[in-house]
Amino acid sequence: MSAQVTETAHGSLGLAVDDLLAMHRTMLTARLIDEAALRQNRMGRAPFVVPVSGHEGCQIGTAWPMRKGTDIWVPYYRDLGVVLVAGMTPEQIFLGVFSKATDPTSGGRQMPSHWSSKELGIVSHSSPISTQVPHAAGIAYAMKYRNEDAVVASWFGEGATSEGDWHEGLNIAAIHRLPVVFVCENNEYAISVPQSKQMAVADVASRADGYGIPGFVVDGNDVLACYRVMKDAHERARAGEGPSLIECKTYRFLPHTSDDDDKTYRSREEVEERKHHDPIERFATYLIDAGITDRAALQTVQDEVRAQVESAITAAWDAPDPDPSTATRHVFAEDDA
Repeated sequence: MSAQVTETAHGSLGLAVDDLLAMHRTMLTARLIDEAALRQNRMGRAPFVVPVSGHEGCQIGTAWPMRKGTDIWVPYYRDLGVVLVAGMTPEQIFLGVFSKATDPTSGGRQMPSHWSSKELGIVSHSSPISTQVPHAAGIAYAMKYRNEDAVVASWFGEGATSEGDWHEGLNIAAIHRLPVVFVCENNEYAISVPQSKQMAVADVASRADGYGIPGFVVDGNDVLACYRVMKDAHERARAGEGPSLIECKTYRFLPHTSDDDDKTYRSREEVEERKHHDPIERFATYLIDAGITDRAALQTVQDEVRAQVESAITAAWDAPDPDPSTATRHVFAEDDA
């Protein structure tokens, strides 16, 4: 199925003006954190970062219908926008980037972008791709068993759909009609491998038929379209109608990671052309055309967010490093007596 939204659709989606402005600010926050993190890497202060630029529309759109404090978020390493919606702050993000002792994800023990928070309901994933998908199904199974009014969402790239973990997670979720939504952020490249070299189908969502669940293709650069399809899938999950598979067609503007040279597998012309479909600029234009804001106000927001990000970097960089004597904590059993 194809999910689309019209240019004056936010009212029909139940989104207030404050929601729209908050969505735009969150998208902008993700972009500016991304750019700043890459600068920290190039300065030698961050050994490894995973860019998000280009994915902000699909991430904020699909995360927005989730309920903080109730639902469970199972992201993958590119999902900066998702965890920001869940409640993580820029300073917490940079505490992880700099591997600081107060990093809420792991206290400096995990590589960046492997987010987790018991308080926020964010479940960490492993570096091997797609392992979070059966985790999401298992969590959803427990929720259904306990008769809890909660939904799990799991995000991943299209490369993850080539893994056995992905099949197992969707299959068990479909069999038991579990309250989980699977979100594929299809940016056309599994690191350097194009989609045409991974699968013979045009749409990942078409695979949903093989599990007996609904699948939807949506423009991942349209934050409102992504919101609508996720909102419907979330409601179906809460109603006991089982899982859904959403495929957001998007594109990453930067290399796969700070260690990747994307010039070896895609042209600069291709990347520059795709930047003309920037989800942040597209949403900004929508907000202006709808009479919600103007360019001057948007520039003020951008300046505010940039200042917040810079402040977060300073605070995180100045935070204490982990005590080396605690390196084996949570690795071996400890006597807490």
